[in-house]
Amino acid sequence: MSMLDVEDLNVWFGDGRDRVDAVKSASFTVAAGESFGLVGESGSGKSTILRAITGLARNWSGRISIDGASLSGAKRDRSFYKTVQMVFQDPYASLHPRHTVDQVLGETLHLHGFRDIDARVAKLLDDVGLGNRFRFRYPHQLSGGQRQRVAIARALAGEPDILLLDEPTSALDVSVQAEILNLLTDLRDARQLTFVMVSHDLAVVGHMCDRLAVMKDGEVVEIMGVETLRNHQAIHPYSAALLEASVVG
Repeated sequence: MSMLDVEDLNVWFGDGRDRVDAVKSASFTVAAGESFGLVGESGSGKSTILRAITGLARNWSGRISIDGASLSGAKRDRSFYKTVQMVFQDPYASLHPRHTVDQVLGETLHLHGFRDIDARVAKLLDDVGLGNRFRFRYPHQLSGGQRQRVAIARALAGEPDILLLDEPTSALDVSVQAEILNLLTDLRDARQLTFVMVSHDLAVVGHMCDRLAVMKDGEVVEIMGVETLRNHQAIHPYSAALLEASVVG
C-alpha cells in the first residue's frame, strides 16, 4: 500500500522574470512502512519537496497524496498533521527558546486534542531516550543531540504515520549523529512509521533507507534501491558520479 504519492510535482518561487523553478516534474511513491531517501547536492530541490508536502512552499502544481487523499494548495488541516510531521535540520531553531521541554511537548499534545498530557509527556521523553529529568529544562540547557531528541518527541506527539526528516543529523556532532539515526530506526520499527529522509550524506541514506531518489537541478534523475547504492551500480551519469565521490558500503 502506498502511503505517499508524488506525481509530476513542480515547485517554484517568485513570478515572471523572478521565477525560480526549484522542483521540476518530480515523481515517486513511498510505501507504508518504507524509509525513502531524497539525495543530491545543495539546491537540488530535495528539501523543497518536503516543504511542498507540508504546505510551507505555497506555489506548486502536480499531485501529492497522503494515504490516498490528495492535497491541494498550501493549507493543511488538523488531520494532515495527525498523519504527517516534520523534523527539521536545526533543533535549536525549531524549539521555542523560552519554553521548557514540558511546555513544548504539552502544548503540542494539547493541540492534537489529547487529555492525558502529563503521562504522555513522560512517555514521549522515555521513547526518545531522555527521561523525566529533562522535562523542565530549556533548549539552551540541552546539547544539540538532546534538542533533536525533543524535536523528534514533539513530532511523535500526534502519533503520525509519516515522518519527514530534513537533514536531521547534519547540525550535530559526528559522535551524536549515529545515536540519533539509531533512535530513528528503533522508533520506525516500534511505531511502524514511514520515513522520507532528505540528506546529502549517502552513507546515512545507505544506513537508513530502503530506496532513494537522486535529484539534480530540481529533477529526479534516478530512483534506486539501497543495494544499488551500496554496490555503486547507478545508471544515470550524475548518480554514478555522486556515488563515486562518496564512501558507501
